[in-house]
Amino acid sequence: MRLRIRVARLSAIGLVFLLGLGLVAAAGAQEQRGAVYIAEIQGVINPFTARYLDRVLDDAEARQAQLVVLKLDTPGGLDSSMREMIQDILASPVPVAVYVTPAGARAASAGLFLLIAGHVAAMTPGTNTGAAHPVGLGGDVDEVMMSKVVNDAAATIRALAEERGRNADWAERAVRQSESITEKEALELNVVDVVARNLDDLLQQIDGRTIRTAQGDKVLDLATAPRREISMNLAERFMHLLTDPNLAFILLTVGTIGIIAELYNPGALFPGITGVIALILAFLSLGSLPTNWAGVALLALAVGLFIAELNTDGTGILGISAVVSFLLGGLILFRPFRPGSPALPDMRVDPWLVGLATAAMAGFVLVVVTQVARARKAPPLTGVEHYMGQIAQVRQALCPTGRVWFEGQSWFARTQSGVEVAEGQSVRIVGLDGLTLIVEPLEQGASTSADHFSR
Repeated sequence: MRLRIRVARLSAIGLVFLLGLGLVAAAGAQEQRGAVYIAEIQGVINPFTARYLDRVLDDAEARQAQLVVLKLDTPGGLDSSMREMIQDILASPVPVAVYVTPAGARAASAGLFLLIAGHVAAMTPGTNTGAAHPVGLGGDVDEVMMSKVVNDAAATIRALAEERGRNADWAERAVRQSESITEKEALELNVVDVVARNLDDLLQQIDGRTIRTAQGDKVLDLATAPRREISMNLAERFMHLLTDPNLAFILLTVGTIGIIAELYNPGALFPGITGVIALILAFLSLGSLPTNWAGVALLALAVGLFIAELNTDGTGILGISAVVSFLLGGLILFRPFRPGSPALPDMRVDPWLVGLATAAMAGFVLVVVTQVARARKAPPLTGVEHYMGQIAQVRQALCPTGRVWFEGQSWFARTQSGVEVAEGQSVRIVGLDGLTLIVEPLEQGASTSADHFSR
C-alpha cells in the first residue's frame, strides 16, 4: 500500500515537472515570435554563406519573425551563391534588411547585388558599395564573351533595383563602369533607404514602415520586438574559413609535402595521413572559390616531378622543374583565363606566401634528393661485399617487403625466402638488389650486438 502511494506521488511530481517544462518551452517559443533576427556575413560570398542565410530565413519564417537584419561586409564572391541568396531574399515572407556595417565595411561586387535585393537597404557611416564590373584576368579576353557577361549582370541588377524602387540607372553603371559610392552618395542617389549609426538607429528609422514581401504587405512593428542573433554554427564557420585563397594554397602545400614525405619513408603514416587530410580540405576549398584549374594542373605536375626526382640519379633537373611548376601554379591558382563574374572580388594568393611556400618546398626536396643521391651512390663506393652478413633492424614489418634501419639510414628490404618478419626484429643482409636489401631473419640465438647495427 505504501509503495503504491509513493509511486503515485512520484508520478504526480513527474507530471507537474513535465508540464512545467512544456509551459517554459511554450513561453520561450512565444517570446521568439515577432522577433528581429540578426545574422552576419563577413568575407567572401560562397555556398556556405548561402546555406547559412537559407537556414536563418527558414527559422525566421517558422517563428513568424518581424524582420531579418543581415549585417554585411564583403568584397564579393561566387555568382551562383549570390544568386541563391538573392532568390531566398526575394521569396522570403519575412522582410530582410541588408545592412552594410560596421564603419569601414563594404558591399562590393556580389555585396552590391545583395544590398539592392534587400527589402530594406541600409549602410553605416564610413562604408561604401559598388565596383561590380567584370574583370578579364590572365590576358586578352574575348570581347563577345565579356559583352555577354556584362549585359547579363547589368540586366540582373537593373531588374532588382526596379523591383525595389531604387536607382536602376546607377546600379547598371556600377556594373558597366565599376562605379563605387559612399553611404551618403548612396542615400542621395536612392541606392539605399537608410543611413544608420547602429542597429538601434536602423530599427528606429524603419519602425512602422510598410514592406512588400512575397506574401503581401507587412507593417514593421519593431518598438518592443525582441532580438535574436543567429550566428554561423561551428561547421559553417569552419567551412567558411576554408574559402580564403591563402589558406587553400597552404593546405595544398602541406598536402604535397606530406605525400612526398610518406613516399620517401613508407610506413611513417603521420605525413601521409596529414597530407591526405590537407589535400581533401584544399580541394573542398577550391570547389568554393573561382579556381583556375590550369593552376591546379601545374601543382599536380609539380608533385609528379618531385616524385620522379626521387626515382632518378639525383641530378636535380626534375626537382628544379617541379619548383618552377609549383611557383607558376600558385601564382595563377585563382586567376582564370576568362572574364571574371561581376559578383567576384579580385582573388589571388599573396605572392609572398607563394614565394615562401615555394622556397620551403625547394628546401624540402633538396634534402630528400640529397639523401636519395647519397644512398644511390653508396654501393659503388663500398661494394656489395660491405653489406653481406651485416645486421639491420626492421622498422616496418617485412611482408615480405618493408623497411629496415641500417647504418643510420632507412632502406627498402625484402626477405629472400618470403617469410614475414615483425617490426623491431633483427635481420641479416644476404644480398642487394639495386637499392633494396635482401635479408633473412636471424637464427635463434644469433648475435644482435650494437656493433652490427645502429638505431
